[in-house]
Amino acid sequence: MSGENRQAVAAFTLIELLVVIAVIAILMGLLLPALSRARESGRASACSSNLRQLGMGLTTYMGDYPDRLPQVRVDGFAGNRVQGEAGANIGSLFGGRLGTLPFFGIDTIGGRGRPLNKYVWDGDLPPDDSEHAGEVEIPLFLDPSDRGTEDPFIPPGFDTSSVYRLVGTSYNLNDHALDDAPGAEIYPTLIPQKGGRMPGIANSARTWVLGDQPIYNYDDDGDRRQRWHYGQVRANLLFADMHAEPSLEVPKGIVHEAPGYTFLPNPRWLERFGVRP
Repeated sequence: MSGENRQAVAAFTLIELLVVIAVIAILMGLLLPALSRARESGRASACSSNLRQLGMGLTTYMGDYPDRLPQVRVDGFAGNRVQGEAGANIGSLFGGRLGTLPFFGIDTIGGRGRPLNKYVWDGDLPPDDSEHAGEVEIPLFLDPSDRGTEDPFIPPGFDTSSVYRLVGTSYNLNDHALDDAPGAEIYPTLIPQKGGRMPGIANSARTWVLGDQPIYNYDDDGDRRQRWHYGQVRANLLFADMHAEPSLEVPKGIVHEAPGYTFLPNPRWLERFGVRP
């Protein structure tokens, strides 16, 4: 057999090459979604670990300040006027780094002034008015799935690609229930409007205490497009009994009690604000 014939026998035909390419494409189509789900599952596990560590810090904090969640009050914020009382306790200021949003104390209260930090972080925390205050990174407050926000109430020009960068933490305390009033938090939950002790909680395994920001995706009757988990509006939550659950579905709209969680200390909580069942 000549060299030319031997070469012809060893070569792939065009059809065989197309079949191989098609098989590879099918395998990639099958594997890529599985890899994506595996990555997202890994991020959810890392976030749950963050929440549990923060929960340990909350437990220690509440040992020093019985029945009180970490709270920072911002005075002069008329948008949170409830029962004639101006000012508000801002849930995202419970811990984390200095943010960039110039509202609610977010860009002035940094690592030193956010009360939970000293219970969960042993690194250096410069004064909040220091030129180095914005350089502090506290990874425990960063959800690995943090994909930012498209909150329609944030003015144009701000980098909203990371909530951690924007407000200093990917997480928020359960300080208010959802409402349809932009710029106002009219239903305080675990932090009273004037600050102080938590109310009694009827079911600590259902009432969430700390969660990542998509739990408030539909607050103010909008859509902040915080689809951080599996391309859907889901939240990772830490509950009042200090167990964590990942990727709970957040129903669209002003929904206070969902199958996996509740904002409310007890089922009749909103009646004190004139809301009837």
